[in-house]
Amino acid sequence: MVIQRGLPATFWGWTDPGRKVTVRVGAQAVDVVADASGAWRARLTALPTGGPYTIVVTGPQTQVLRDVLVGDVWICSGQSNMEMGVGNVDNADAEIAAADHPEIRLCTVDRRLSLAPRDVMGGHWATCTPETIRSEGFWNGFSAPGYFFGRDLQKDIKVPIGLIDAAWSGTPAQAWASEEALRRDVPDYRPALDLLDTTRDQQRRGQSLDLNQRFAEWYGKNDAGTGAHWEAPDLDVSTWGTIAEPATWEGAGVSELRDFDGVLWLRREFDLPAGAEAKAAVLHFKADDDDTAWVNGTPVGSTFNFAPDRAYTIPASVLHAGRNVVTVRVVDTGGPGGLTASTQGFDIIDGSGQSISLAGSWRYRIGAPLTGTTPMPQDIESNADYPSVLFNGIVHPMLPLPIKGVIWYQGESNIDTAYQYRTLLPAMIEDWRKRWGQGDFPFLIVQLAGYGAPSDGPAESKWAELREAQAMTAAHTKNVGIMTAVDIGGDLHPKNKQEVGRRLAILARAKVYGEKVAPGGPLYQSMKVKDSAIRLTFTDADGLAAKDGGTLTGFTIAGVDRKFTRATARIEGGVVVVSSPDVSNPVAVRYAWADNPACSLVNNSGLPAMPFRTDDWPGITTAAH
Repeated sequence: MVIQRGLPATFWGWTDPGRKVTVRVGAQAVDVVADASGAWRARLTALPTGGPYTIVVTGPQTQVLRDVLVGDVWICSGQSNMEMGVGNVDNADAEIAAADHPEIRLCTVDRRLSLAPRDVMGGHWATCTPETIRSEGFWNGFSAPGYFFGRDLQKDIKVPIGLIDAAWSGTPAQAWASEEALRRDVPDYRPALDLLDTTRDQQRRGQSLDLNQRFAEWYGKNDAGTGAHWEAPDLDVSTWGTIAEPATWEGAGVSELRDFDGVLWLRREFDLPAGAEAKAAVLHFKADDDDTAWVNGTPVGSTFNFAPDRAYTIPASVLHAGRNVVTVRVVDTGGPGGLTASTQGFDIIDGSGQSISLAGSWRYRIGAPLTGTTPMPQDIESNADYPSVLFNGIVHPMLPLPIKGVIWYQGESNIDTAYQYRTLLPAMIEDWRKRWGQGDFPFLIVQLAGYGAPSDGPAESKWAELREAQAMTAAHTKNVGIMTAVDIGGDLHPKNKQEVGRRLAILARAKVYGEKVAPGGPLYQSMKVKDSAIRLTFTDADGLAAKDGGTLTGFTIAGVDRKFTRATARIEGGVVVVSSPDVSNPVAVRYAWADNPACSLVNNSGLPAMPFRTDDWPGITTAAH
């Protein structure tokens, strides 16, 4: 393991109430007595950097910690792009084979969610070797951004580095924030936290209801289709609308579903060859978010999560030769809703193994918009996305642990509420700092990579608005740094995590360790309109250049009509001049403002410019909660 240098070395645990515990390292020893609950905590004077040390903890039992180093401890947290293991990256086999770093130690903490703050920190430490870098972590190896950050940083600062992998795929920032911080600073979550209170109280009383029962009650109160039995196979659906599936509702071209959140019923007939009804079949699809499926009016499965593939068994007793009816009730709580193909397909596999495609025209009818309904049941006990549950289960147990700082790669699960993220992320950071009691420790953010097809044209973008919220957090919160990965993209999980780690290490060297290096690429500072063009100045520039000596791309420009168009850009000294023949009186410029922008402004070190806009016009997530 690694103990944080420059701070008291803290050890804690539990034993019998009133028992004495002694913590000894070398000539230094500290005696403490366990409190009435059996908890104890000992603080040793800060140990010299290096090691190895042997630490002996003596009480009713004796524990010996060997090969302990003293250096800098960094927490690596966030969602899937931080969780992504070294085994998933470019050139993975070679990277793993070279991962022999005796002064880097890896800690994989137990992933636990909890309705109330936990005190027990689970996990274990391992020396960084090819074997441990491959086997630790949660997704094909230890956190790749964490490892490459630690590797590059350790080469430069030459002290032991401890890396704590505390990431969870798909999780939103509110799951990592404390209940108190959310109630105080982000009131949108108060109803969810009230439900958290209720659920905790029900657990204490032994009154928790099964999630299926709670959903059944909710559908009965709110959904028109449940009471009217829209799953009935002989129901007349001639007046229902039509929609092509598999597809998300937002992209299906149906106007009333473009921004729909709520319950939607979908039905389709399929023909079963004679004889196939004698054997069970399997229904394959995926739904966003939750679903219940029937075949010929008989329920065959339900799922309360958008992520899993659906593979519902259809009993032979339900099937008929010839006409059959599949009905799916989908509830979407935000973002894209609809039916999509699973990894197994979008079909029914009959008893003989033949695929019956379900792609094509489906009938649909709205059962209940979420607006105006009572709050939906939540799978709090096993839902890692629920507000505060990861703070309670993962962060709170680490609070006694002295650390150097945090690297944070998260935000994809908050793009629908990017404006809210402007408040949410700073609130979480400040709350962590207050609870750790170490002052304003460094917090380094990875700005989201590009996602989807490259675009160099004007576009509204939730991803751009989330990146802006990240940049605003870094600009307005003390000792928060940010590096952009906007040019490392296309895939939701870009494989070039080596560059992410390298840029994080550069950022840390500049902002944390005081080295005279540029922390990142050019950062927009100001604009001036002159001669039908907008002249942009930058800080942290370290020179301005176009990537690989090409032309500048990624700029759009608008006049007072707020209609952006592609712009040409050129570098004049330390200024970027942006213009378009279609905009004679420009008032605003945007750069790298797209889900996956084609952008090329860098500094002389090749580090990319941070995406920005000069306007503050309302975005597409302004009103989202």
